[in-house]
Amino acid sequence: MVARQDPPVPKCREGGSVPDLADAPDALLVARARDGDERAFEVLIRRHWGLMIATAIRLLSSRADAEDAVQDACIVAWKRLDLLRDPDAVRAWLVQIAARKATDRLRRRKFEQDIDDVDAPEAPELGPLAQLELNAKLDSASRVLAGLPELQRQCWILKETAGFTYAEIAEQLDTNTSTVRGALSRARIALLRGMEEWA
Repeated sequence: MVARQDPPVPKCREGGSVPDLADAPDALLVARARDGDERAFEVLIRRHWGLMIATAIRLLSSRADAEDAVQDACIVAWKRLDLLRDPDAVRAWLVQIAARKATDRLRRRKFEQDIDDVDAPEAPELGPLAQLELNAKLDSASRVLAGLPELQRQCWILKETAGFTYAEIAEQLDTNTSTVRGALSRARIALLRGMEEWA
């Protein structure tokens, strides 16, 4: 297998794609990218860029920050392609990585958020203790999510972060809506229990 270097991140943008790969299924693109085919990886990223960006924007409320988070996600995805168990589920996997990178930026931002990136009216500024509590809650929620079974975690991220419908989640994860509803219900119960100390 060809050792992969960092992906051609500047090309990981919305727009045109490589003609001979444009219609290839995700699983084939993943297989080719695992063998070092950067063009296949670029097609994958272009195909799912919009959803990755939308997910990051939803968390960060800033297009610029979201694009930086997704660029980071591209690098992680390129380096960890061999860890993807189901190539057909690459869309959900990429969205998860983008959500994690956006969450990381959200934590690091804390008081350093650029006021120019805020389009909505300013929320009341949190004091140091309130900010510490908020950060602790975010960390606690991240730990609970990380400990969920994979199906529950994927369903929760796709529903609550990416805004997928039950049917879209079922299609993405190759399951049915009843399974998705059950997984989401169990994920929410786990989150409520894991966050009881903050109630």
